[in-house]
Amino acid sequence: MPSLEARHLTKRYGPFFALNDASFEFAGNGAIGYLGPNGAGKTTTLKMMTHLAHPTRGEAFINGIDVHVDPKRALWDVGTVIESPEPYPWQTGTAALEMAGDLRGMSRADTRARIRELTSELDLPPMERKTGKLSKGQRQRVVIAASLLSDPSIIILDEPTSGLDPAERIAIRNTLLRLKKERLILMSSHLLSEVTEICDRAVFINQGKILLNETVSAISSMYAETEVDVEFTEAIPADRFVALSGLADGVSLVEPTRFRITYDGRDETRVAILRKCVELGPVRSFAGATLTLEDAYMKLIGVESHGGTIASTQGRT
Repeated sequence: MPSLEARHLTKRYGPFFALNDASFEFAGNGAIGYLGPNGAGKTTTLKMMTHLAHPTRGEAFINGIDVHVDPKRALWDVGTVIESPEPYPWQTGTAALEMAGDLRGMSRADTRARIRELTSELDLPPMERKTGKLSKGQRQRVVIAASLLSDPSIIILDEPTSGLDPAERIAIRNTLLRLKKERLILMSSHLLSEVTEICDRAVFINQGKILLNETVSAISSMYAETEVDVEFTEAIPADRFVALSGLADGVSLVEPTRFRITYDGRDETRVAILRKCVELGPVRSFAGATLTLEDAYMKLIGVESHGGTIASTQGRT
């Protein structure tokens, strides 16, 4: 069973902590989203999990093997894309992946068979074309293909869809959704919508410290909505809301046809409130649900959100 473990990982540059006492453990198949604004410590963590950086303190284990004691054995069954690596511009896509296969100890026949599979799965660009003439998104797909070439059981990806257009992101998302059924994936991102679609678990990190490590469904429940807005097609006398007694903690008038109802945030309570509202009059809209990961993150650390990303003025780490 594939596993990843960080024990008190810390990376310090003088007085600055890029990562401060980060610990987590994941085992089995599935996808974990490592979430935070630029500069939060995501890439620093992944570098130390893959022997690209040494911790000031702490340990990293892959499949129970200390990455910094026996990196070759620890990383043999791991596919990674950290930061923004690119193939040599004078290589064709095929040559770049053949070189990756050689480094992995794969036979040329196995490498070419995997290239054919990945060309279809990732919608790779024409592989006879030199990579220097490909778009940024096309080069990114070639790099991701290289990380998947040996069919590893663990995949570690740093912002895997960075630079990709919407269609390319969908191709990568669908591939990761398929891969996570039989592999363990750890992926950093600042796109919360991406993590919501792909990941089973989310780790929130900010300023080098892990703030939360939970399943996506549990996070939604922890930060459940406690207010719902109901709008009717006609004005409803406020005194009729006595029918919500025992369900609602409070009802306030927003507009003549719209009311805000406060409740305990449970799904079954919300359903019961909706049923009662339908009895009170024709309902035009009933807006209220559990928070998105983005809302939960904003509530947890108070950052601004723009267009589904976590905004930050810090540099990337």
